[in-house]
Amino acid sequence: METILTNARLVLEDRVLDGTLTHEGGVIREIVAGRSHAAGAIDCEGDVVAAGLIEVHTDNLEKHFVPRPGVIWPNPLAAALVHDVQMAAAGVTTVCDAVCAGGYDADNDYRRAIFHDMVAAIEAGVAQNVFRIDHRLHLRCELSDPQFPEDVAPHVDRPLIALASLMDHTPGQRQWRDVAHLKRFMSGEGLSAADADALLAKRMRNGADAAAVNRPLAVKLFRERGLPIASHDDTTLDHVAEAAGEGCAISEFPTTLEAARAAHAAGLSTVGGAPNVVRGGSHSGGVAIAELAREGVLDCLSSDYVPASLLQAVKTLTTVAGLALERAFALVTARPAAMLGMDDRGRLAAGLRADLVRVRFLGDGTPIVRGLTVAGRSAL
Repeated sequence: METILTNARLVLEDRVLDGTLTHEGGVIREIVAGRSHAAGAIDCEGDVVAAGLIEVHTDNLEKHFVPRPGVIWPNPLAAALVHDVQMAAAGVTTVCDAVCAGGYDADNDYRRAIFHDMVAAIEAGVAQNVFRIDHRLHLRCELSDPQFPEDVAPHVDRPLIALASLMDHTPGQRQWRDVAHLKRFMSGEGLSAADADALLAKRMRNGADAAAVNRPLAVKLFRERGLPIASHDDTTLDHVAEAAGEGCAISEFPTTLEAARAAHAAGLSTVGGAPNVVRGGSHSGGVAIAELAREGVLDCLSSDYVPASLLQAVKTLTTVAGLALERAFALVTARPAAMLGMDDRGRLAAGLRADLVRVRFLGDGTPIVRGLTVAGRSAL
């Protein structure tokens, strides 16, 4: 059936248009200025209507598999369904669910226990058509884990994989170059100071050696399959040069302005954390992502660990970085779509998928999602 959305602020690629959007059969048919007086037209009451958000890296799925330390939820699909609803409520229509191959601590990391079930749950939800939104997989490759190759091997040919990222959380470098900051983070996860020191020493001892072996292996695996590869937590010029030399297309969460500038200059798309924007800075001592936006070296936002942060960050960047609303929205729509090679979505244009989010921003910038459409069907 034809659906007409009118009296909407339509976020186009180059402007915001007060107008009317019509979609039919899961596809956008027409976008025109002004109001429609057709019978059955839906009055959007001046709300913003944009392309549905595209999330490239969220750890949110993991929270529902391990809702408390030491507790692994016994029904994987049920956990994935709750995650699906939460992403939809945040305005996301396409999500790359980050699943971790390997872990920080090969002997004790809970990620090994849930990895296969997380992959299977997403595949089952897609196969049974029970999700509200479109799900893909993002392989987070923890290269500092000696057991990484055996973890990733069964999954590299999964058809839902859209992206792989090369992660090295060895203490003393990249995200955790400030070891004191990492110790505070670990204490927040319930570790005593003595236990944290022991675990840090182990990670520092084993991580670098494992990463040196695993990184070229991972690059070879994913390049052979034509998958986009992201380098994670680039901090120095050498990190960016390494990523570019390996054929990475993305620099995910660069931790310094220097690295973001270099990545942008090298043709890598940069991804920044939306929670960083909302909070006004990094929780781990990295660069403020708003600074990357002001410098023009930010290509995409990811909600990372807070789904609702995407729309909050979009609005925040219009004030703290001076971005026009359409430019801020592009960071969560058109830019990630292009980065992932999804040319059927991410923009409001005739002929593209009718993936739409309707949102009202309150006076303080708080976003209220008032509607979500995925391939023409209501998802909320």
